[in-house]
Amino acid sequence: MDPAAASGPEGLARHRWLRLCAASLLLVLAVLLTPVSVIATWVNSQVNDVDRYVQTVSPLARDPAVQNLLTDRVTESLVKEIDVRAITDALADTLDDRDAPDFLVKAAREWDEQLKDGLTAGIRLGVEKVVTSAAFAQAWDSINRGAHNAATNILTGDGNGALAVKGDTITLNVGAVIDQLQKQLIGTTLVPADSIPGADKSIVLVRNENLSEAQAGARWLSALGPWLPLTLVVLGGLGVWAAPNRRIALVAGAIGAGVMMCGLLIALTVARQICLNAVTGAEAQQAAAAAYDTLVRFLRQAALTALVTALIVAIAGYLCGPGRGAVATRSAASRGTESAGRALARAGMTTGPVGPWLRTHRPLTTGVVIGAGGLILLLWNYPTPGAVALLLLLVLVVLAILGILGAADEKDRRLRPPAPRHRAPVPPAPALRPRPSGPGPPDLSRGDAGRRLSAARPRPAP
Repeated sequence: MDPAAASGPEGLARHRWLRLCAASLLLVLAVLLTPVSVIATWVNSQVNDVDRYVQTVSPLARDPAVQNLLTDRVTESLVKEIDVRAITDALADTLDDRDAPDFLVKAAREWDEQLKDGLTAGIRLGVEKVVTSAAFAQAWDSINRGAHNAATNILTGDGNGALAVKGDTITLNVGAVIDQLQKQLIGTTLVPADSIPGADKSIVLVRNENLSEAQAGARWLSALGPWLPLTLVVLGGLGVWAAPNRRIALVAGAIGAGVMMCGLLIALTVARQICLNAVTGAEAQQAAAAAYDTLVRFLRQAALTALVTALIVAIAGYLCGPGRGAVATRSAASRGTESAGRALARAGMTTGPVGPWLRTHRPLTTGVVIGAGGLILLLWNYPTPGAVALLLLLVLVVLAILGILGAADEKDRRLRPPAPRHRAPVPPAPALRPRPSGPGPPDLSRGDAGRRLSAARPRPAP
């Protein structure tokens, strides 16, 4: 016998209270770990999966805002290497040696700004052609794939990849531009080969004093990334199992996880605004916004996926309960599958002995299908909200098919007319006593009977 039950109502209440406290603690821990687990999984994917990292940084080379910023900064660097004064002086000396008019020689010495503007426009056109070309985008992907050992620079502070953290700044390295520039710009501009910016040139996108603390946290999350999701599932499962009402615990945990995901999405939006406020210049802000959105888009996608999953679990838990809407939904689904199964039976498509087995073991088959869907979701590397919705639709379709097959029983059983409903037997009416045939007492009316009773009552003495 259970010791709690043997100790009476007080023991039962104490046992229930302990289960409730344990379940609440486990569920709270699981809910609090939900955003941490999502972030850790994202960090781990960027560090250990080269394809995922290339997918993350690849759009940077194709974003118009980043392309404009790269073009302007590289053009500025190239123009700075041109000695415009030396060119105008050389031109003026040449004209003077050839006995050109003095006004022309003087004008040649004053063409500094005009020549600089013309060179800037020409160089910018060449740089823009390189930056917006498909060859540059392919070179960008190839360089980042080959240098994946530096893929963690933005997260852990190591290496010199496309994005890097130097001190309190996030910089965009333009080293990937150099090879293409050297092929297409050398010989077409007045910049010598050794004056083209080297691979160490970078563009500051974001400046923030808390980047070092963020990198330390990212290193910890990278180490814990593979284990946190499993820990989250174990804690949540134990919390639901220990709860006195497991359905309510499941719904509460799912709602808590959804709230935490909403908080994570809000935090990402706030962090984006903080990063943009640290950047000066409209063009630089556009490039910083593009870089931030590109870098965290998979994290935002993971948060949305977790939010959709939590909502689905909460709704499923509610539909399994005794609520009026839940009962109506289940009744409508049952009537639909029964109608479809009967239609199949009338058409001659019966399931034989499979139908009764499916009806008898419906809880088992339902649990197996839902469990298989959850297992597929857990084993999916990078599920998206659309993938979760598609998986939910697939689970519902399979459950509907099993319900229809369970209703499509043997044809003769389904075609028999339904048995009449048995009603409770109505007791027979009591039999009337036959009136005696002989002379009986006179039939008194109601008035005569009343007068006779009044006369028979004793009167009080005066």
